[in-house]
Amino acid sequence: MAEQTHLVIDQVKKSYRTKEVLKGISFDCKPGQITGLIGKNGSGKTTLFHSILHFLDYEGKITLNGQVFSSADYNIVGYLPEERSLMPKLTVLEQVRYLASLKGMSNSDIKAALPAWMEKLQVVGKMSDKIKSLSKGNQQKIQMIATMIHQPQILILDEPFSGLDPVNVDLMKDIILDQAKRGATVIFSDHNMDNVERLCDKVVMINHGQLVLNGTIQEIRDSYPKEYLYLKKAGLNREQVASLPGCESFVQRHDGVWAIKLTDEKYGPEIFDLLSHGEYIQTFSQEAPTLDQIFKMEAAK
Repeated sequence: MAEQTHLVIDQVKKSYRTKEVLKGISFDCKPGQITGLIGKNGSGKTTLFHSILHFLDYEGKITLNGQVFSSADYNIVGYLPEERSLMPKLTVLEQVRYLASLKGMSNSDIKAALPAWMEKLQVVGKMSDKIKSLSKGNQQKIQMIATMIHQPQILILDEPFSGLDPVNVDLMKDIILDQAKRGATVIFSDHNMDNVERLCDKVVMINHGQLVLNGTIQEIRDSYPKEYLYLKKAGLNREQVASLPGCESFVQRHDGVWAIKLTDEKYGPEIFDLLSHGEYIQTFSQEAPTLDQIFKMEAAK
């Protein structure tokens, strides 16, 4: 396989008896690119991951650099499953050595690389510690190390931040960004749209087994009307906000900014003219919905 791998999913379908889980999903993931796969529970994200890994049969085509995935390609893949699967009675070294050896790494290379990875992920523990003696967060870091230690060209991460505190989430984000910088093709799922917005070059959303979003975050946001207005002006009260043209709903944030949902984006300029009259307006920003708002809108359909 080439050192960098282009993953293409083409019209992938999967059914379990009479239930159609994936309904012709198509998108691609390029080397050095981070793709966020989003969707509510049961939308088909894990089924798609398992299809990419050929853990199950499917209709359609999935290729790596134009070639159909084969058993030989497992060595270039790092997969972090949603259900963590470490063996508690093994030591850290034994656990990582077992999983990394399945990817073709030698014992000497594993033993040499592991300390640096543990330092990079700030694991609290030693290579000789048993998995069961580590905290849940540190166990998750060990599984992440086992996923990445062989420097895979494709990283598939199912809910990688689940159960981590904010400090370790940021640490894990940095590690994932480093993997993309070295040219890995990264695809991960998450329910936290803030993580997706901060990390991803592109976003794919599945709803009811169908692809509903596919593009960069800016492309996706720009495809929606700019019906959200963020406004701050001295003396502006609730009654005045409620009476603004096209005001559908509103809330005042903790920073004093009024977040207003308009019935139509066309009311933005009219509101600006109405409120300004040459006076200073601290905040006036008319925007498309955030990724979090888009996710909720699409998931409700």
